[in-house]
Amino acid sequence: MQIWGRGRRYRSRLLAYFMAFSAVFITVSMVTYPKDAFDSAIQGLNLWWNVVFPSLLPFFILSEILMGLGVVHFIGVLLEPLMRPIFNVPGIGAFAMSMGLASGYPMDAVITCKFRKNQMCTAVEAERLLSFTNTADPLFMFGAVAVGMFGMPELGAAIALAHYLSSFLVGVIFRFHGRSRDSYNKEVIPKGNILARAFRALYRARQEDKRSPGQLLGDSVKSSMNTILLIGGFIILFSVFLRILSVLGITDITAIISSAALGLIGFSPNLSSAVVSGFFEIDIGALAASQANAPLLQKVAITSAIIAWSGLSVHGQVASIVIESGIRMGPYMVARLLHAILAMGITILLLGPAYNVTKLLSIPVTLNLAQTNSLSFWLVRMEQVGYQICVLLAILLTLSIAFHIARGLYSYISR
Repeated sequence: MQIWGRGRRYRSRLLAYFMAFSAVFITVSMVTYPKDAFDSAIQGLNLWWNVVFPSLLPFFILSEILMGLGVVHFIGVLLEPLMRPIFNVPGIGAFAMSMGLASGYPMDAVITCKFRKNQMCTAVEAERLLSFTNTADPLFMFGAVAVGMFGMPELGAAIALAHYLSSFLVGVIFRFHGRSRDSYNKEVIPKGNILARAFRALYRARQEDKRSPGQLLGDSVKSSMNTILLIGGFIILFSVFLRILSVLGITDITAIISSAALGLIGFSPNLSSAVVSGFFEIDIGALAASQANAPLLQKVAITSAIIAWSGLSVHGQVASIVIESGIRMGPYMVARLLHAILAMGITILLLGPAYNVTKLLSIPVTLNLAQTNSLSFWLVRMEQVGYQICVLLAILLTLSIAFHIARGLYSYISR
């Protein structure tokens, strides 16, 4: 016991030294290379202002309002019969999953954190939920990656399908995570009409909130602005960090290591720079993979892994959001690694033996990605995301009610 405690203090001390050294190192590097730091900061700011800010802020505000009005509690009761058996999370998890699937990173983290702070789920349920709802949005995969980077719209279906299938598999695997800390009683099955229970949950949540509509709207905007500013800070920080690493030649050293690792699995070493860039930032990594001199199958597989991993930049955003709610980042990081491995394997399968099936799922991209800063683009973007959220929730609600009816019939017959 004494040795274990000593080892823990030793690791804590090493971590403190490492963090202090890293902060000093980055600061000195920024002073040494001020132009590179400034240019990369401007690049990160443009990305946040033109893409992240307009695409995520409306949905951040919307999710806050829906929780305050009790709508999320309503959905949670209706979807409990589906989410609990499959993913071992409360029914409200379907709301986070739908918003995450349609809106992309880090929407799921924001919603999951709100669930935990409002005691709508336990810490271990939040960790399970975060493990499989951290997904990229369809527009990014179909439009930005398949069309914008590869110039091949038909790849969008394979990338998206591999991404979502592997995400669901991670959720099923992580349903067993932290079972010793579970406080949910599986023997207690709620009785009564599920729709009536859903309306009661909505009314009870609204009564407990007690905020007027005006106050709720103001609090939602204020909280969402704080979150979006936090995300912007991380995007700019990691943009500068990546440029400094590149200028100092550190990325070249890590590229040698990744090249050796790629050789072990039979992949082209030319993809090493994409792996290194994707380890830190998703957009830069995906673009590097699409431009690498390597077989197409390998480039798409590595791109799928990068999108599933999502990069340390997104991880930093997630950490800054969930750290206050007591959600651990360790399980989340393991889930991202597992997601990346599964996505790469499924992509190889979809572009190989199952390629004919994948071609049937290809869909046209209707948005003009060259004008992402125009008002018309973002109006269409919000319309599509809203439509996707409604469709996903409708499908999940239908499945959940079917599960509930089937379980009721089974209980009646088995008496």
